[in-house]
Amino acid sequence: MVKWSDFERAAIQDIFSKINYDVVGCAALSRCLIVYPWTQRYFGSFGNLYNAAAITSNPKVAAHGKVIMAGLEKAVKNMDDIKTTYKDLSVLHSEKLQVDPDNFNLLADCLTIVVAGQMGAAFTPEVHGAFQKFLAVVVASLRKQYH
Repeated sequence: MVKWSDFERAAIQDIFSKINYDVVGCAALSRCLIVYPWTQRYFGSFGNLYNAAAITSNPKVAAHGKVIMAGLEKAVKNMDDIKTTYKDLSVLHSEKLQVDPDNFNLLADCLTIVVAGQMGAAFTPEVHGAFQKFLAVVVASLRKQYH
């Protein structure tokens, strides 16, 4: 069980209330697919992912970015039990999709960069710390089925 301070809870909720899910989800997934091209192997059905322009304009990438953000929103709403909230997602990614669990960290890093860019000066070191803690719990929850 993760212990959240009042500040951390407020910071996470504030971040998710201010960001544009459509923009952030697409930008984070696009960045991940561009910077770490080996992650593209899980998205073979997405069509043209041959270069940055194709990835950033791909409607399937944008749609999956929204799915990712919806999943994160569930974690925000269930901060006291993210592992249970993500149980089915962990099983899906480990057993059916067979995603390399290290890719969750890569996507989390890309998400942090995009959120920091959107929030600007409001993304203080303290807010950044709370966001990193949140993402670490999300990643650990997604990796749970792999153990």
